[in-house]
Amino acid sequence: MLDLLATRYAYVAFIVLLSVGLYMVIASQNLVKKLIGVNLFQTAIFLFFVAVAYVEGGAVPVVPKDAGGPTTTLVSPLPHVIVLTAIVVGVALTAVGLALIVRIYTEYGTLREDVLREVRADD
Repeated sequence: MLDLLATRYAYVAFIVLLSVGLYMVIASQNLVKKLIGVNLFQTAIFLFFVAVAYVEGGAVPVVPKDAGGPTTTLVSPLPHVIVLTAIVVGVALTAVGLALIVRIYTEYGTLREDVLREVRADD
């Protein structure tokens, strides 16, 4: 079991990051901590995609000059491209989330979810 975990450390990191991110989103009352939890969760998903797409001994899918040579295992670049796109979208969503958090703090003076619910219920 320990050998399996040592060879599949990316999956272990994925599970740890996913669990910590999910816990932060569920358990924390602070909006900034929730946003950090969402980013950890998102990073875990990226790590999972990259770990699944990894091929031992794989080569870049570029046709060599001597195409008639020995066949090699090629790696699809699609998962990596999808993850890069998702990282850019994630950064943009984080920026929007932080802007909303700043606006909420300016309006209500707190970032705690329970206090915001009380304030919103009084309005």
